[in-house]
Amino acid sequence: MQLTPDWQYVSDGVMGGLSQGRLDHGIIAGRQAARLSGAVSTANNGGFIQMAFDLDPGAETYRGIGIEVYGNSARYDLRLRTHDLTRPWQSFRRSFVAGPAWQQVDLPFETFEAHRIEAKFDPARLRRIGILAIGADFEADIASAGLWLY
Repeated sequence: MQLTPDWQYVSDGVMGGLSQGRLDHGIIAGRQAARLSGAVSTANNGGFIQMAFDLDPGAETYRGIGIEVYGNSARYDLRLRTHDLTRPWQSFRRSFVAGPAWQQVDLPFETFEAHRIEAKFDPARLRRIGILAIGADFEADIASAGLWLY
């Protein structure tokens, strides 16, 4: 099922961090895409910039998420949130590398790791998907031209 994300930008500034970034939409390497770019800074207990969107729950008939990405060969996270998570630092996580050519990345739900929660991932409770540049001082640059459930 093809998703039509209404991406929103979020940074560690919400908790005092110093990362600076932006979310743009446009043509990137010949494709219409959303692009997250900026400087990730671990200073002041920070360390992330993110583009994320909410969706209606109900992915129980799917096995994973596919994403078409273009980037700067850095490692990024795809983070999932469900209605079972009550704290902002809780998520289900999976890393991937976004190389300097458009590529499709398939991420099976079973490969996501729970972070700071004991709950198992339940696709029926999926409510938010985010792409994060996180955890190190670096220049982030990642674009997404498509995202779907498979």
